[in-house]
Amino acid sequence: MSNAFTDLMKKRRTIYHLGNQLPISEDRVTAIIKEAVKESPTAFNSQTSRVVILFGEQHQKLWNIVKNTLKKLVPAEAFSATEAKINSFAAGAGSILYFEDTDIVKGLQEQFPLYADNFPIWSEQASGMAQLSVWTALAAENVGASLQHYNPIIDDEVHATWDLPKTWKLRAQMVFGSIEQEAGEKNYMEDDARFKIFK
Repeated sequence: MSNAFTDLMKKRRTIYHLGNQLPISEDRVTAIIKEAVKESPTAFNSQTSRVVILFGEQHQKLWNIVKNTLKKLVPAEAFSATEAKINSFAAGAGSILYFEDTDIVKGLQEQFPLYADNFPIWSEQASGMAQLSVWTALAAENVGASLQHYNPIIDDEVHATWDLPKTWKLRAQMVFGSIEQEAGEKNYMEDDARFKIFK
């Protein structure tokens, strides 16, 4: 079975070997990210997702923050492997920081107390959907990406560096760039273990 959407889903892969030569312009990348986030669903149309897009020196600054933070936490004898991994992310063309606006979530909790416990969950789901939407949209343009999670250890410095609202909660970091090496074959578990169909 194949259609345009599922074909794109298959094309969206974690690309670990990224370069900084984008196949499209930075302006085009920015437009794709904005459109994908705006069209991603959110509970109550709450539009809780917030995004920071970093290119060039600003992208490098992010991964220097990650590296310097981890250097304080990772044993010295193990740091070379960590540093190599972070350098592979820095080799990309840019990064996307995904946040959720907790002010919106709290406002919805107050407005709809019956669903108060669910709004943080729905916010996390909205973030995941925005991330997937952007990732797939970039893949459609032959821009590779991988999703990373160095929050919360970098949160304070990220907020301070780019002067971001404290109500923005960092959820993920996506590095993107040219595809220098394709992803390997993807393995799937048996359908019987994942799906149940009743008619």
